[in-house]
Amino acid sequence: MNIVIGILIPLIGTTLGAACVFIMKKEINELINKGLIGFAAGVMVAASVWSLIIPSITMSSDMDNFAFIPAAIGVIVGIAFMLLLDRIIPHLHYNNDKPEGLKSEKIRKTTMLVLAVVLHNIPEGMAVGVVFAGVMSQNSLITLSGALALSIGIAIQNFPEGAIISMPLRSEGISKCKSFLYGFLSGAVEPIGALLTILFSSTINPLMPYLLSFAAGSMIYVVVEELIPESSAGEHSNIGTIGFAAGFVIMMILDVALG
Repeated sequence: MNIVIGILIPLIGTTLGAACVFIMKKEINELINKGLIGFAAGVMVAASVWSLIIPSITMSSDMDNFAFIPAAIGVIVGIAFMLLLDRIIPHLHYNNDKPEGLKSEKIRKTTMLVLAVVLHNIPEGMAVGVVFAGVMSQNSLITLSGALALSIGIAIQNFPEGAIISMPLRSEGISKCKSFLYGFLSGAVEPIGALLTILFSSTINPLMPYLLSFAAGSMIYVVVEELIPESSAGEHSNIGTIGFAAGFVIMMILDVALG
């Protein structure tokens, strides 16, 4: 039961954020938007380090001075995986008129906006899935409280994410209910990804260090490729930096205090 709750916590954050479309009449203020994006980036970087890369290296301690190898390989492969998805999946980032990925004239702008969020929710789902897979395998280095800390941290940064996807859709003329639904669906990929990761990793526990760092590399790619550029574009880039610092510190505290 704890596992089910754990993988659903991030979706709750996205859902609550998407529900802002029912109470907010205008788009999110640009400064607030920058701060929220920076906050999400900070959470993801801290989670990548404390919840994924450090446990990956610790699990490989029997390799002595080469304990970094599984983590390094996993991070590189995770980045390459997200780079491939970024090139294949048609998507459109918020405040950007130029779509990325494979060209497709049949996909609507609203759909591509949702796909952009789905794309960077994939590694978050994998991250949650792999830590709970570690809990299920009774790995002493991954505790239930530590896994829940990761889920809570991702849920916190998913709240602004849900608002960031639903509010622009509303401004495009989509109804409040549909905007909320699209925001919800963009977050639904996380528990699905977490479940698939758990099912996949349950029989290959020896590869856990690689899976942890793979998820970390995937999240780091999203931060560097998407979140940081968006939070620092134009004026007031310092707001994004402040948001990053806040997200990083909060996630670090959660992981250390609960882990």
